[in-house]
Amino acid sequence: METQFSGILTGILAFPFIAAIIILFIDKEQKDVIRTIAAFATGASLILAALVFFTYDADAARTANDSLINSGTGVLAFQFVDRITWIKELGVSYQLGVDGLSAPMVLLTGLASFAGVMISWGIEDRVREFMAFFLLLVAGVYGVFISTDIFLLLFFYELAIFPMYFLIAGWGWVQLREYAAMKLTLYILIGSVIALVGILVLYFQAGAFFTNHPEELAKYPELQQVAYSFDFNHIQLAGQLGAYNEANYLGLGHGVTMARFWFPFIFLGFAVLAGIFPFHNWSPDGHVAAPTAVSMIHAGVLMKLGALTAMRLGVQLLPDGARVHLPWIIFLALTNVVYGAFIAFRQRDFKYVIGFSSVSHMGLVSLGVATMNTTGMTGAGLQMFSHGVMTALFFSCVGMVYDRAHTRDIPSLGGFIKKMPLVAVAFIIGGLVSMGMPGLSGFVAEFPIFVGLWRGVPDSILKNSNYYGIIAIAAALGIILTAAYVLRVVGQVFFGEFDEEKFPDITPIRIQDRVAIYMLTVWLIVLGVYPKIMSGMIESAVAPVVGLLTGGK
Repeated sequence: METQFSGILTGILAFPFIAAIIILFIDKEQKDVIRTIAAFATGASLILAALVFFTYDADAARTANDSLINSGTGVLAFQFVDRITWIKELGVSYQLGVDGLSAPMVLLTGLASFAGVMISWGIEDRVREFMAFFLLLVAGVYGVFISTDIFLLLFFYELAIFPMYFLIAGWGWVQLREYAAMKLTLYILIGSVIALVGILVLYFQAGAFFTNHPEELAKYPELQQVAYSFDFNHIQLAGQLGAYNEANYLGLGHGVTMARFWFPFIFLGFAVLAGIFPFHNWSPDGHVAAPTAVSMIHAGVLMKLGALTAMRLGVQLLPDGARVHLPWIIFLALTNVVYGAFIAFRQRDFKYVIGFSSVSHMGLVSLGVATMNTTGMTGAGLQMFSHGVMTALFFSCVGMVYDRAHTRDIPSLGGFIKKMPLVAVAFIIGGLVSMGMPGLSGFVAEFPIFVGLWRGVPDSILKNSNYYGIIAIAAALGIILTAAYVLRVVGQVFFGEFDEEKFPDITPIRIQDRVAIYMLTVWLIVLGVYPKIMSGMIESAVAPVVGLLTGGK
């Protein structure tokens, strides 16, 4: 395996990490300097993320992954690769790269993190510590999206979790912050530990397989030529060659293989972070308790981190397990969609509405993944980006209203379009995206998911039944409920009479707030009007996954 170093992905990762360290050595009273450094770091990473996104070559990716797409065999090709052997004896490398699914997530992280710094400009309490933790969180999220070495990925996964605890417990809503921070951390840690056990089982099984069959590894000189390796492609290749398919695993029966046994543990362990039912309960409380910028990263990006990791380390490593288990996991996703929307409709707290809305919309992502076809999975990728930008915009708008009204009780608000017209327009656009309005990003994301559901799952035992069509029809109820709660919130918060006596001092929003609003809103419109800017890229990444699931059929 040759050393490679393009440097772009390392730069994306380095800016927030180095800035966090620098900030800790700056006098705590130099608040504007600290804010400026944070803005520079996230802005620089955003520029590099945009460079990666706009120069990613989807056609080259399809060509490089042709073997996977057409026969279900081979290794995945990544672009902008940085690769340096770290601990050769354990097969650990500093290895970064992106495909057509992770490149949009890197851009999403850049947008949400830079907007988060803009929205946080007014924070006065312990600014140095807040920005340092926030930048560490951002670095951790970037690291997960761009790591192609699973050891490195898991390191960044944990790095992304711990700053969340301190940010929520230290700067969150006083009435809920300690409880919500601990709840979030425990849920996600327990899920990740369970998944980690499964990953280690695969690591040792792959190592044992290549110890006995070194000639198979020698066919792929681009891989590290050691039996034991955390390289994603190394562990995936072992699975393609049958390392995880021995029958009667642990004496549990002829139909139980290692892949089928460990898939639900790995997939659901990481999907906890995506808020999958019934492990979603940490999410709304975490959204509500977190300060605005952290809510934007939490719902906008961190939940996508869980979804992408579940797909990458669950579905792609264990396609045989996915074929067996996703047909029932899809029912959990359906529950997310309908239950989340219904509970959102019942909320009085402005932030809880958006929190449960995120649970519902992430259910659509899981539905798309569970279709196991290119159309549905492409929709899932588009939904991750669309919902990430939309929910970051939602939480920024909620934060701006709360900072001035000092209440999130929806019936107590009203008429805020008169005082905050830009915020009202931005929230309405976000609401239309949430409802799936044609011409906006929500439609181009949700429509392929429903088409994928209607087409059904290839090679599923249920492919000739109406199961997936029924799931699609039931999920449409979630869209109806979404329209209901969006219209209710818009009507009660932004329209009606404004109470001058109750809210006498509504100050204008800052220029930094405007930058965040414009930046996020533009992407919701651009993706809706011109989906090809992203859909082809995502399709080039999910096609090899479908190839693994179907054996190229």
